[in-house]
Amino acid sequence: MAIEFSEEAQKEYEEICKHYPDKDATLLPALHLAKREFKTATPEVMEYIASLVGVDPIKVLNVASFYTWYPKEKEGKYVIQVCSTLSCSLMGAETVVDYIEKKLDIKAGETTADGKFTLKKVECLGSCGTAPVMQINDDYFESLTEGKVDQILDDLK
Repeated sequence: MAIEFSEEAQKEYEEICKHYPDKDATLLPALHLAKREFKTATPEVMEYIASLVGVDPIKVLNVASFYTWYPKEKEGKYVIQVCSTLSCSLMGAETVVDYIEKKLDIKAGETTADGKFTLKKVECLGSCGTAPVMQINDDYFESLTEGKVDQILDDLK
C-alpha cells in the first residue's frame, strides 16, 4: 500500500500551500503534518513528502535529519527530550538524564517496554536561564530537580 495523507490531512496540506509563494517552501509544514499523520519519518514517508512538495528525496532526508522533530522510528506516547548543551549540563542535566533512565529503566535513545515513554538527549531547547530543562511532547519543564521529575512523570502515568 502506498503512503499518502488521509483526505483530511491532504486538505490541510492544500490549505498550507495557499500561504507560501513556492510549493517547495512547504517542506517543514508538510513534515510536521506527516509526523502527525504517520508518527515517523521513514524513507517511504520522506519520498512521499518529496513528491508532494516537488523536491528531491535527499533534501527531505537532510531537513528531517537536521531537526529532532522527525523521528526515524516509532516513539513512545510521551517523548522526553532533555537538553544536553552547556547551560543545562552545567546545571545538572546529566543528573536528570541519569535519574530518568533509572526511574523508567531505559537509556537515552530508548523507549519503555510499554511504549509510553521515549527518552532523548537533545541540543538546546532555548531555555538556558531555567536550566536544566526538558520538553515532553509540546510542553516545557524547567529548573528540574528529582522531585519535579517525579511529579511530572507521575502525572503522565
